Amino acid sequence: MPNPYSTYHHTAFGELTLGNSLDVLADCADSSVDLIMTSPPFGLVRKKDYGNVHADDYCEWFQPFAEQFHRVLKDTGSLVIDIGGAWNEGLPTRHLYHFKLLIMLCEAYGFHLAQEFYWWNPSKLPSPAEWVTVRRIRVKDAVNTVWWLSKTPWPKASNRRVLQPYSPSMKQLLSNGYKAKRRPSGHDISDKFSQNNGAAIPPNLIAIPNTESNSYYIRYCQEHDLPVHPARFPADLPEYFVRMLTDKGDRVIDPFGGSGITGEVCERLERHWQCIELSEDYLKGAVGRFERGVQKKPVIPIENDSNYYRIPRPGILWNGEHGENLAQDGGKTRQSRVVDVQPQEPESSSDLGKTSG
Repeated sequence: MPNPYSTYHHTAFGELTLGNSLDVLADCADSSVDLIMTSPPFGLVRKKDYGNVHADDYCEWFQPFAEQFHRVLKDTGSLVIDIGGAWNEGLPTRHLYHFKLLIMLCEAYGFHLAQEFYWWNPSKLPSPAEWVTVRRIRVKDAVNTVWWLSKTPWPKASNRRVLQPYSPSMKQLLSNGYKAKRRPSGHDISDKFSQNNGAAIPPNLIAIPNTESNSYYIRYCQEHDLPVHPARFPADLPEYFVRMLTDKGDRVIDPFGGSGITGEVCERLERHWQCIELSEDYLKGAVGRFERGVQKKPVIPIENDSNYYRIPRPGILWNGEHGENLAQDGGKTRQSRVVDVQPQEPESSSDLGKTSG
């Protein structure tokens, strides 16, 4: 019987594999993988070109993958799944499939939830348009959940790999000093809080705009008349977890390889990797990520404003007026014309720059 999968392209550290990841994983040894880093097809209510399962059937579809993931991972290893939510068809309510997936992985397959992360895309356009920009009854959906799971409660990890610059307020505190005391919240802040450790521990909210429009990968696909994978996550997302959860020489697998971005990150970070993809057309484009060899990540000065994304404090534009009464049917009746009540402008432009914390 012919092998159901094949090596499509290989590099110094890894390979693109054409085939079904279930077939590939079945041939992997037990406890042989350090990290599974992936963004599987989301459970949507509408079919996409790259292939996806309906949200109602998602957990059942995912079960054989869960079984193989648990088997091939080392006890020190991690499974990281970037997965977006879905709206129920024709309704302004959310499907629960990605939460059901998390519960299934923990309760039925023995995974531990090491931590939940939230990937915020600051550049996300207002969507879904019907509920957000037309009927104005929801806010835009701009966050993906990222489940960090592990076989044991003690996977390899270090947040020292993903530290962030201190905020201006923290820099001021370090400069002026801080009086150790118990805060109203009950937290006892010791004098160690004012110790300068050089950088800050990041939160579990990851801000990365998904704005790739003129990368080498996209140009390569356009020049070779190849389809650009429509559901790519930005390189900074897999890089974050590859750095935090693995060492040089560790083995990383992306079972839903898509455009091969996980492989590109691992190649640069000197991790052994394998990206598995069913579509040869997408792998043809993925090859473009590696034909130039390893590309160093450009160094951007910390002070560059493009490195920072801020969320305005809630209510910053509210002038105390509620405007028209809320629709009693919750917006079910679509209005032919909606007149927005414009909020009063802040007293000064500097108010717009204020953020919580």
